[in-house]
Amino acid sequence: VPDLAHGNVAGAQALASGWAKGDMIVLVRHVERCDHSKAACLSGNDGITDRSRSVAVAVGAQFEQLGLANADIYNSPVMRTAQTAGYMFNTVSANDDWLVSCKGTMLRDALAHKVPGRNLVLVTHSECMSALEKDLRLPTSNLGYGASLFLTAHARQAPRMLGYIEASDWRTVSFQ
Repeated sequence: VPDLAHGNVAGAQALASGWAKGDMIVLVRHVERCDHSKAACLSGNDGITDRSRSVAVAVGAQFEQLGLANADIYNSPVMRTAQTAGYMFNTVSANDDWLVSCKGTMLRDALAHKVPGRNLVLVTHSECMSALEKDLRLPTSNLGYGASLFLTAHARQAPRMLGYIEASDWRTVSFQ
């Protein structure tokens, strides 16, 4: 899966172009989870760490630069993804269990929720990102907290993996 950061101009341009057309599906991994860290919890052991709140806000600002008016945003109902979506996109969805129980169905479910001409952003878990890669018959990546996995989804073509951006690497992405 290609890294869209660190000077990958062609990949970043393909991302910007696909985003402008509303052809993107993006899986965003929740930020640092409290129960896997010694850092202070934001609230509740099943949520995110206090220090990761700024990571979620920063990644959300990058998506805001791409434009969110033409995006549908969903998150899994688990506390850490709901908190991430809230800080990243100022929105939290409910009852989207398909973003937790995703093995073998992630691609199918994402395509079922994709509206033509609108981008689809899914705040989810590393297991669901791996499930999507498996559905596309790609090797699985080990993406960090807050990473974004992008694929293009046209109505007339098979979905295609575009690449990923780690949360800390957005500053190296050039859309020019």
